[in-house]
Amino acid sequence: MRILIVEDDEKLCYLVQFQLEKEGFYVDTCLDGGDASYYMDQNAYDLILLDRMLPHVDGVTILKEYRKAGHTTPVILLTAMGELSDKIQGLNSGADDYLVKPFAFEELLARIRCIARRPKGYEENPLLHFADITYDPVKNILTGAKKSCSLSKKEGSLTELFMRNPGQTLPRSTILTRVWGPDAEIEDGNLDNYIYFIRRRLQTVGSQVTIKTVRGLGYCIEK
Repeated sequence: MRILIVEDDEKLCYLVQFQLEKEGFYVDTCLDGGDASYYMDQNAYDLILLDRMLPHVDGVTILKEYRKAGHTTPVILLTAMGELSDKIQGLNSGADDYLVKPFAFEELLARIRCIARRPKGYEENPLLHFADITYDPVKNILTGAKKSCSLSKKEGSLTELFMRNPGQTLPRSTILTRVWGPDAEIEDGNLDNYIYFIRRRLQTVGSQVTIKTVRGLGYCIEK
């Protein structure tokens, strides 16, 4: 599960990041409201922890614009504003939960797991199916009509991303952000190489599934 923390208190931000990563989550951080929309719009996260009082753009404004754009990723607002009216405004603006500072990490973790259990939310290590292939994200094993094969970590992350978005053209920027992270410095050709690797894996397991190149945009998984 990949989580984005948007929090201008560096000490708190990095402490929560450290604690979440100890629990096995993948975590990115953003310290400025002006940059938050860029990170959030990458469609790279399963959950967003959003501070309400941020420099340049406040969390409620960011959240309203995020929901207006059609994004459905769960958001937990983190804030020192704990009045009932503040909570109602935050939830009505599109937050899935509202946690008042200071909070115990155990409570935050419980709320994250609660959201993860919701229908259509994050599923703990599910088998993914598309056409004639099945992917096991726990064992990194791809199974097709003829046989199975193991995938590398990056191959597995790409395969999972495609299989969770069947028939959709995924922009190159979204793929790079989702698999390598928004701050990763990689050469653009690395993505093409991994797409080639996945195509070879699909052939190896005897699948009719293909990864289609959509020129000028990105890639799409098709039957």
